[in-house]
Amino acid sequence: MPDIVGNDLARQLSATWRPVNDPVRAVAFDCDGLLVDTEVCWTRAEAVMFAHHGLEFTTELKAQLIGTTMDFTVARMAQLFDTVGAEAALKAELAETVAEVIAADAVPMAGAVEIVAALTGQLPLAVVSNSPRVLVELALSRAGLSDAFGVWVTAEDVVHGKPAPDLYLRACERLAVAPTEVLAFEDTVVGVNSAKAAGLTVVGIPTVEQDAFAPHHRFDSLAHDSLVSWSRFAAV
Repeated sequence: MPDIVGNDLARQLSATWRPVNDPVRAVAFDCDGLLVDTEVCWTRAEAVMFAHHGLEFTTELKAQLIGTTMDFTVARMAQLFDTVGAEAALKAELAETVAEVIAADAVPMAGAVEIVAALTGQLPLAVVSNSPRVLVELALSRAGLSDAFGVWVTAEDVVHGKPAPDLYLRACERLAVAPTEVLAFEDTVVGVNSAKAAGLTVVGIPTVEQDAFAPHHRFDSLAHDSLVSWSRFAAV
């Protein structure tokens, strides 16, 4: 039987903030730029490729690509590089370049290790990413988070990546939890829109400022006191 008194006390001790779909039964995290500081790795790799083709990788271009699938990124590169038809070669080059940078430099985002550790054992956890699995594995390994997630859903698992809802719907299916009972953490417009389209409640921690960024809840960091406090009592 649940410890009602204990649960009430835990709620009193936890932060006043609770997600709008409280109580949640599972949590889904994006990876790049949310758990692991890999967006800077992607940016460096993309800048190298643009430089090879005599182009500058501007902040405006980054805003177009952040959070999207690798196929989308490569298709856009092919257009800008005037190399349409060479997408497979560009994709291989980008994957290799990004992997090298992640392996050397990726670090966890502030608060990521702590919030995942606090939730582990309380609720089922999923990682849901537009990136290929090999890059997600590499990033989470660098952050020391590889063993935290019982469910992994990556680019290879669906036909349509974010912002389509497919990745999150697949995650909910594997978690065996209804989307309305899952809390998603995202850092981009593309990711937020994907999770919302799937019916999840979304906490947004923006990597860069985007006008269309509209999660249900917004914080500046996973290390925010309210999130840290909530994570300690998320299952009560």
